[in-house]
Amino acid sequence: MFDNLTDKLDKAFHILKGHGKITDVNVADTLKEVRRALLDADVNFKIAKEFTNKVKEKAIGENVLTNLQPGQLMVKIVKDELTELMGGDVAGVNLSGNPSVILMSGLQGSGKTTFSGKLANFLKTKKNKNPLLVACDVYRPAAINQLHVVGEQIGVEVYSEPENKNPVEIAQNAIKHAKANGFNVVIVDTAGRLAVDEEMMNEIANVHKAIQPQETLFVVDAMTGQDAVNTAKAFNDRLNFDGVVLTKLDGDTRGGAAISIKSVVNKPIKFIGTGEKMEAIDVFYPSRMADRILGMGDVVSLVERAQEQYNEEEARKLQKKIAKNEFGFDDFLTQIQQIKKMGNMKDLVGMIPGANKALKDVEIEDDAFKHIEAIIHSMTPEERSKPAIIDGKRKTRIAKGSGTKVEQVNQLMKQFDQMSKMMKMMQGGAGKNLMRMMGGGMKGMR
Repeated sequence: MFDNLTDKLDKAFHILKGHGKITDVNVADTLKEVRRALLDADVNFKIAKEFTNKVKEKAIGENVLTNLQPGQLMVKIVKDELTELMGGDVAGVNLSGNPSVILMSGLQGSGKTTFSGKLANFLKTKKNKNPLLVACDVYRPAAINQLHVVGEQIGVEVYSEPENKNPVEIAQNAIKHAKANGFNVVIVDTAGRLAVDEEMMNEIANVHKAIQPQETLFVVDAMTGQDAVNTAKAFNDRLNFDGVVLTKLDGDTRGGAAISIKSVVNKPIKFIGTGEKMEAIDVFYPSRMADRILGMGDVVSLVERAQEQYNEEEARKLQKKIAKNEFGFDDFLTQIQQIKKMGNMKDLVGMIPGANKALKDVEIEDDAFKHIEAIIHSMTPEERSKPAIIDGKRKTRIAKGSGTKVEQVNQLMKQFDQMSKMMKMMQGGAGKNLMRMMGGGMKGMR
């Protein structure tokens, strides 16, 4: 996410390295590179210029603090201004109303249908809501079927009228159905449309007027860059939507849309999509995104994701097993499964401060654990619970059964042994604090 922009900003800040004070000359050179980095990321020229002017105003004449170098001070100023540019505070979704009605809008191919499912799953699992998905895309072939597949995948009912080609009627009937059957959130998935298509824009405006949604979201593909910002403005002029959803942020995103869309339409980014899985949805936090853009990682989000997979009871059981030297490969496999549920590996690595820089040329695959899982699945239950019994003959059988080499089995055994020893050593204060953190002890950091 934003790797290219992060690299260029890092190079820009290096200009100040070794200087004892921020001056007119070195700040001008630095901000010239910052502006160039933003333009390369497809940020609008006017916004990039205004941004660097604000940074310059704050930076000029700043004395270096006792624990800060000029480069670090500049990073802080840029981080604060980036956060402000992207909206400042986190913007929540409006769930007032009974039921709460959320209307999805956007271009064709922006990911509305998939995101509608992700949002329904998010509200169901994180907000304890009972959502109803509504299929109002009456034009795209198989759109209704796609939403039904998504709904079945997440266990959410989908309302559709395959023979009805009037999205206004479908949406109104769906809300009546929701009221009669105890659904407290209605998510209306509409057809993709171009802002220049007057007939289609009138249609969604009519749907909006008829159902009076509490929340209207504009879904946009983050990979379209500045075009996304221009399209958002055209839609906002017609719908006056409440917030933006950026999808496909896990792709080769330059970052222009995320950085500048708020200042153009004056509407907050509320959610981001970070992968294909139904769980790959995050609330948009401007300050955390600024940290990630500047290569600082996002530890708070990483901890929050870990909290969703771990609880205190599991942590206590794990501690007891480690203390009794009973930590086996089944436990290890459980840990892997929990890590995988946290999101795609590249996204997780991006949340660790400095990791992207350290692993710059390392390709991180989403199926990074597949060989380890195959090896563990090829072990007998006894071998998994008592790794010490795995001798040369067993290793040969395990390698053959998992389609790997004996060397790979040996490597896993060695890594497992080292990890077990390290976990045993961590049974003191640091280890217990870590377990508490995974079990929810850091909720105060939210």
